[in-house]
Amino acid sequence: MSPVIDATGLSYEYPDGTNAIEDVDFTARTGERIGILGPNGAGKSTLLMLLGGLLEPSAGHVQYFDGTADADGVRDRLAVVLQEPDEYLFNPTIREDLEYGPAQLDIPAGEAERRVSTIAAELSLARYLDQPPFRLSGGEKRRAALAAGLTPHPEVVLVDEPFSDVDATHTEAVIERLEGVVASGGTTVVAISDTDLLPRVADRVYLLDDVGTVVENGPTREVLTDAETLATCGLRPPRITRVFQAAGDPEPPLTIEAGVERLMAVLESSWPPIAPDCEPK
Repeated sequence: MSPVIDATGLSYEYPDGTNAIEDVDFTARTGERIGILGPNGAGKSTLLMLLGGLLEPSAGHVQYFDGTADADGVRDRLAVVLQEPDEYLFNPTIREDLEYGPAQLDIPAGEAERRVSTIAAELSLARYLDQPPFRLSGGEKRRAALAAGLTPHPEVVLVDEPFSDVDATHTEAVIERLEGVVASGGTTVVAISDTDLLPRVADRVYLLDDVGTVVENGPTREVLTDAETLATCGLRPPRITRVFQAAGDPEPPLTIEAGVERLMAVLESSWPPIAPDCEPK
């Protein structure tokens, strides 16, 4: 599969001379779920904005789809949902924010309305559609910003910390919606610092250290079970992974769901069967 984003040697220097990102190579292909993992201040947000064409790199370059270097030329195929929802929600109502993208693409009103209704239902936003963004909580705004990014049906979605301020129930809804992008043939890139949630949204991970360099790029399992490398970045494996690692499991699960399945399988295989003559009356 050809890349939908292909970046080489990306660096970004703040006006005061501080390096945020240094010499990063990055590739995303159609149908991939990619995570950008790192501690706070590692430059995850900066890298996401560079990949989305919202910042000009100090060095290096980014190409999209068929090799174009102009992010604005593929803006209708690309969505970047920033860490601060207020930067994405600028219309009088949430409904108008969700309608904004389709309107820029001249999508017919009926189709746009259908998309808004669908995504609002999926992310539990229907009751807020006619409210101004400032009336929403932090988690509600974050879901609304994601919804606004998704209504144009982009092929590539880059989203920064989508679970911050989002409760457990709505976290599942966000995960399902991101999975829907990939199921439709799209690509997701999620910047995140939570190793417990990362396996739910990424099959491959770019791990950044605290000075904005990539120290590992590989399958999610490979990255999240490498406790030593994670520690150099101020991170630890998922909690369930650490439990199984402490018990000596060579292939520890990455999610609680997988851990429960593993334990149930062990219990079922070791539980003594009931002899026919000892069955309860």
